[in-house]
Amino acid sequence: MNRFPIAVQPYTVRDALSRDYAGTLEKLSAIGFEGIELGPPPEGITVSEQKELLARLNLQVVGAHASFDNLDVDFGKLIDYLHEVGGRYVAVSMRFESREDALRKAERFNRIGKLCRDAGTTFLYHNHDWEFEHYDGEYVLDLILRETDPELVKLELDTYWVAKGGEDPAAFLRKLRGRCPLLHIKDMEAGEERFFAEIGEGVLDFRAIADAAAEVGTEWLIVEQDASRRDPLDSLAISYSNLSKLDLNRKNAGETKP
Repeated sequence: MNRFPIAVQPYTVRDALSRDYAGTLEKLSAIGFEGIELGPPPEGITVSEQKELLARLNLQVVGAHASFDNLDVDFGKLIDYLHEVGGRYVAVSMRFESREDALRKAERFNRIGKLCRDAGTTFLYHNHDWEFEHYDGEYVLDLILRETDPELVKLELDTYWVAKGGEDPAAFLRKLRGRCPLLHIKDMEAGEERFFAEIGEGVLDFRAIADAAAEVGTEWLIVEQDASRRDPLDSLAISYSNLSKLDLNRKNAGETKP
């Protein structure tokens, strides 16, 4: 059985974090998550205080999302932050207006990826469903993969958005050997709306996804749910519990972190 350390993307609980930062992180730790994708703390909390809180909660910073649809980011500052808190990955998501726009952005990804690699971190691209639109008969995501250096630009594939884009997540993941260290996992409800679902409550096959993730060298499974019909913390607790029931949670097997 392929088991992984399980992390959380706190975008799921963004509203709760804005109301009670420390208390929400405590609740994520209480669910059982080992890792978290987290950026610099909000105003009023220093990085040192954030580190102390995370250490007390046994939450390891895996990486941080730098931006959505914006590459004018101080990556050097973000990398310095990740070095301080022990994170290794920098992720972005983008939109694309045309094939030429995608090619231009892929070239920038290479430059940012080199900056990250030279600083001891790894640059990731996180997909949504629009990367499964076609430019000249080719998926935008395949174009990005082809036009970027696999040593400089990796992927943080998202299972829900791959399925929403019309592909099988496990099959697509198998194309990414050595190139998908972090995997965003979220499920999809049955039916025409294809709304977000808690892991194990929808239509995606997470045992097959985990098998593919192990084959390609994925290090962490990261739970995220963009929207929920329940309290988001309840949704995360259900996802975490179901990952354990599926025997995909390495923590339950008593194994150590990477």
